[in-house]
Amino acid sequence: MSLDSDAKYIKMTQTPIPRLIISLGIPTTISMLITNIYNMADSYFVSQISLSAGGATGVVFGVMAILQAFGFMFGHGAGSKISRLLGQRNTKEASKYASTGFFAGLGCGIIILALGLVFLEPLMRLLGSTDTILPYAKDYGMWILISAPAMTTSCVLNNILRYEGRATLAMIGLTTGGILNIILDPVFIFVFDMGISGAGFATALSQYTSFFILISMFLLKKTQSEISIRNVDKGFSVLWDIIVVGLPSFARQGLNSISTMVLNIQAKQFGDVAIAAMSYVGRTSFLVFSVGLGIGQGFQPVSGFNYGAKKYSRVKKGTLFTLGLGMALIGIIAICCSIFAPQIISLFRNEEAVIEIGSQALRLYCIALIFFPVSVVVTMLFQSIGKSLPALILSSLHGGVLFIPLCLILPRYLDVFGIELAQPISYVVSAIISLPCMIIFLKKLPQDE
Repeated sequence: MSLDSDAKYIKMTQTPIPRLIISLGIPTTISMLITNIYNMADSYFVSQISLSAGGATGVVFGVMAILQAFGFMFGHGAGSKISRLLGQRNTKEASKYASTGFFAGLGCGIIILALGLVFLEPLMRLLGSTDTILPYAKDYGMWILISAPAMTTSCVLNNILRYEGRATLAMIGLTTGGILNIILDPVFIFVFDMGISGAGFATALSQYTSFFILISMFLLKKTQSEISIRNVDKGFSVLWDIIVVGLPSFARQGLNSISTMVLNIQAKQFGDVAIAAMSYVGRTSFLVFSVGLGIGQGFQPVSGFNYGAKKYSRVKKGTLFTLGLGMALIGIIAICCSIFAPQIISLFRNEEAVIEIGSQALRLYCIALIFFPVSVVVTMLFQSIGKSLPALILSSLHGGVLFIPLCLILPRYLDVFGIELAQPISYVVSAIISLPCMIIFLKKLPQDE
């Protein structure tokens, strides 16, 4: 373990920044892409059932955002601290954070599972379900709730592995579950005639598969930190530290859930067509900016580790490189999606109204997504080095603080076009606010020690 720790320290503090971030970013990007592809596969196969069934995936996406909010909070909170502790060569304390974060995520997943099943129908209505969408949303949402413990803990395990620099191991767990879901969706939906319940069952099965693969990495001692009930902090200090550092992730994902609910409620006045179209746009745009998130997640362990090791020049180089690479990659993909927007939306449903609303919204999203890496990289930088307050404020901006009022106000004057404009405007404004924050911070970084 000591030899492994020394090798990891040398790798994280001496490997050239571009090569290091790309080597860590490629596995995380693949993981993000596979995760989003299987989310799109769910939407695609479910949309073949009916328009209302397709809208149900957009409604239930709010539940998934809630689960991810807790998973990312404990995962990023624990992982950020772990990367800095490993930079200081303190593996014992790192194991305490890993174990506390894991069992906190597991507990939250179990609580959400129980409460969600008890209040299933009110929850689906709260998330924006119409009367016609409700039966599908309940059937699909039940299975997503059953997978809640696996989903929250997988987020924790995935992020701990990433922050340790074990992105490839995290990729194996996530991509295996994602590929399994893509294969099982048409089998359960059409071959076994389970309808939308088949899509939910496939998702639950894939989530638990990913969980068992990810936890096996720790049980087989492939990590520096260990997960064990005996390593859980007996007091509240470690858990509180994890929550404080992970709060920006919780705010971002939690606001995503609220934003999804507001979006569905606002789209409801324009019928199931609008709900379904915006659901398809959301899944597609998530696929586009998963590239930026993947590269950013490859950057996080680099920034946290080197900040802990007081290699500040590498933190600065990593920030600028990640920002440039993210904007270039997302820009290329966004341009392609904008050109073929009608064809992309028609893959889900071929109704003229769905294609009209969806393609226009997707093109607006693609333009704004070019600016998205600015706010994401700055937020990830602050979070990885433990500066929770600025990370919380900036993540809340693009997570929903800007979007929610825009989504409530703009449709009053612009109808459905107002709904299409709300998210793109919030992305651009949050980037404008985040950029000077990054510049000021990087200028104030001290010399290497």
